Amino acid sequence: MRIAENWKDYSILATGDGYKLERWKDIYLLRPDPQAIWQAQSDLFSFPKLNAVYRRSDRGGGFWETRKAFPEEWNVSYRDLTFKIKPMGFKHTGLFPEQAVNWDLMSSLIQKAGRPVRVLNLFAYTGGATVACAKAGAEVTHVDAARGMVERAGENARLSGIASGIRYIVDDCKKFVQREIRRGNRYDAVIMDPPSYGRGPNGEMWKIESELFPFVGLCSQILSDDPLFFLINSYTTGLQPMVLKNILTLNLKRFSGKTEAYEVGIATEEGIPLPCGAGGIYIHG
Repeated sequence: MRIAENWKDYSILATGDGYKLERWKDIYLLRPDPQAIWQAQSDLFSFPKLNAVYRRSDRGGGFWETRKAFPEEWNVSYRDLTFKIKPMGFKHTGLFPEQAVNWDLMSSLIQKAGRPVRVLNLFAYTGGATVACAKAGAEVTHVDAARGMVERAGENARLSGIASGIRYIVDDCKKFVQREIRRGNRYDAVIMDPPSYGRGPNGEMWKIESELFPFVGLCSQILSDDPLFFLINSYTTGLQPMVLKNILTLNLKRFSGKTEAYEVGIATEEGIPLPCGAGGIYIHG
């Protein structure tokens, strides 16, 4: 497991009973977490500094229950990156802190490449990976079907001091890649964080079990002759890291290099890591 443990503005104080108690700078949130199925070692709902709890609804979704007043949005930093945090529907805050392990890995690969690097970030959300790669010196194309998330990515880039080097695209990821193939555009690295299930802006269907393997194959067609890396991140329950490694190995076998698979986790103040997803990465070599 690769564990994010270098945060200063974020920490997980406690976990259990299906929840995690988090500190986002000086704001404390209690959110559901499907992995924390062990018994909590204290009453998380009675934490005295708690600002808000996300409550699930029997009708689907949920809502934020405010305990203490807090701003609608605020900023947190990781190393030289800064991100806007804003609690939203379905328990999200606009950032996945555990992804810092991938940000660090990709930044290191880009900085050590010794050449210009073009990165394509698909299903790119609010741009954590986009900002990390651009800050490391890469030229990044950021693609997501949700306009609001793409706009948030632009805000995060500006907060991190990035004024250029990022191209923002609101589009269905598959259709965008197909057009890039026709245009003859090539990238040195591809990042994707595909959803389990979703729809594009024009109703395009996505189901990870049937779509991921052929989509990675499609994306392999836009890799340069000397690609730097190809990263897949997944939060789909039951999708093991080795599945991602196998998908990459089979689709990228014409390239020399190595492929790794790993769990992604984040450190907690309880001394146990909280598992948060799976990662697979191909690294040229």
